[in-house]
Amino acid sequence: MGSWQPLVGPSRQVALAILLDGPLSRAELSRRVGLSPGSLTRLTKPMVESGLLVEVPTEIADARVGRPSQPLDLDPAAHYFVGIKLTGDRAIGVLTTLRAEVIASLERPLTDHAPSAVADVVLELADDLAAQSPRPITGLGVTVGGRVTDRNEVRWGPYLEWVDVPFGELLAAGTSTPIVLANDLDALTEATHWFGAGRGADRFVLLTIGAGVGYGLVVHNRTVESPDTSLGLIGHHPLLAHDGPTCERGHRDCALSLLTVGSITSRVGAALGRPVDYEECLDLALKGDPAAHSVVSEAGFGLGKMIAAASNFTMPELVVLGGEGVRLAEVARTSLLAGLHADRHPSGAELPMILQPADFTEWARGGAVIAIQTFVLGN
Repeated sequence: MGSWQPLVGPSRQVALAILLDGPLSRAELSRRVGLSPGSLTRLTKPMVESGLLVEVPTEIADARVGRPSQPLDLDPAAHYFVGIKLTGDRAIGVLTTLRAEVIASLERPLTDHAPSAVADVVLELADDLAAQSPRPITGLGVTVGGRVTDRNEVRWGPYLEWVDVPFGELLAAGTSTPIVLANDLDALTEATHWFGAGRGADRFVLLTIGAGVGYGLVVHNRTVESPDTSLGLIGHHPLLAHDGPTCERGHRDCALSLLTVGSITSRVGAALGRPVDYEECLDLALKGDPAAHSVVSEAGFGLGKMIAAASNFTMPELVVLGGEGVRLAEVARTSLLAGLHADRHPSGAELPMILQPADFTEWARGGAVIAIQTFVLGN
């Protein structure tokens, strides 16, 4: 699947520290990685000569050496990555720098779920994005909803109707670019952690609403990993206690039955007697349409209760809300806060909440971040 050339040992520590927190002075880097100034200079010299690190000019003098100190930073344009998110009907791709800054995005329809056909679309999309890059692509990260093992095989992909598909091998057969395959929620959590709203937070929760309901958790500045991430278990968490809608497993008033894009559009459409899309549902609710307002307010209340449950168990510093259905949190904010406060102790800490953009670009960026992590960390 291609040959990565990840950094190792102290070089990796230096690059990671600068990638996430740079620019950093040599004194700060010495402290972080436990190297003497002389050893750090010898270590970073080839990294500067290769263009991976750059010296940042500054006017602040360093009294110890009698000349301006030059902090080290990473050149984000030294490497470029492609991230691609697969849904049931689309492949969404982004081209990013080494700091996951999106500089181009494209998408392609998926009209055939056969693994070979999807692989062809992914490789074509990756080539089109690579054509916009000033340098050859260092790595390609592809994410899919479902269970992924060994960063190569899709053991279960419900939106593509896949079981035991060696998708990484199919992709590797058509490109020399190193490839990593990951669960989409794991990748989005890592992107939020390294380069997004959760950057610098010791503990945060990521909740996503869209075609499904997802939950990611970072504790002690590390993503909590589990094979169960792919199962969307939080989607079956009960939110209300009345004779409400059911999910496909027969659970009444669970998160899936109340919060997903499909559940909201089907309930509002049934009440109106005509098909409606998600944005129309939210717009009608804002205008005061009784049917849409009832469904959307109930969903907002349920979302607030889900945030409360996740926060009561994990006590995060921050809650990040994402997914293509995240606009619900804005439209039904009053109901959301009512649901949150109904299940939180009155003396509990106020929970900062940040909303991610309501499109798939952020998910595709997660694929790029997984590739960046593989390049830097070598895992």
